[in-house]
Amino acid sequence: MATSHPVLGLDAKELGTIELNEAVFGVAPRKDIIARVINWQLAKRRSGTHKAKTLREVQGTTKKPHAQKGTGRARQGSLRSPQFRGGGAVFGPVVRSHAFDLNKKVRALGLRAALSAKLKAGKLVVLDSAKLEGAKTSVLAKAVAKLGWRSALVIAGPEVDLNFRRAAANIPNFDVLPQQGANVYDIVRRDILVLTRDAVKHLEARLA
Repeated sequence: MATSHPVLGLDAKELGTIELNEAVFGVAPRKDIIARVINWQLAKRRSGTHKAKTLREVQGTTKKPHAQKGTGRARQGSLRSPQFRGGGAVFGPVVRSHAFDLNKKVRALGLRAALSAKLKAGKLVVLDSAKLEGAKTSVLAKAVAKLGWRSALVIAGPEVDLNFRRAAANIPNFDVLPQQGANVYDIVRRDILVLTRDAVKHLEARLA
């Protein structure tokens, strides 16, 4: 099964239609799956460089604070212990990776669900191509304004046109990715999803 969808040019004129595979663009918009995939993506991006010093890493004297007995106070072994100001941390954060595994089928389902949700919400646009003759931000900004895209992600072909990429770099809330970089997080974080004809073919081959 396929759904017919209009194809636009950067001048906002309709240039025909394209058939969207329902196996990719017509699945149930599973919010739970989308959330799992986003959490997986963001966990991989975390640097994990947070670190707190333990007792043995804190600089300071190794002298015993006071005598073991006879003072009436609790026994103490070091001023670097956690109970003293400037002492080491107990169970503090350590350098580690926050990444975790996620089944490939779940990742693919999350991408299909995100694409389907955009289509169902009427926020999926198919563009004939994402190319410009010159790297002029003003030209692209006018086209984007005419199309009414205030927050958009453009997924282009195997390689993003250099002029288009440079022109898009200074437009706020406007991202551009090659087709192999399509991911759930970037799709969800922008209001409008813009796919070129090449990107649609690639995603259908990848996910169908």
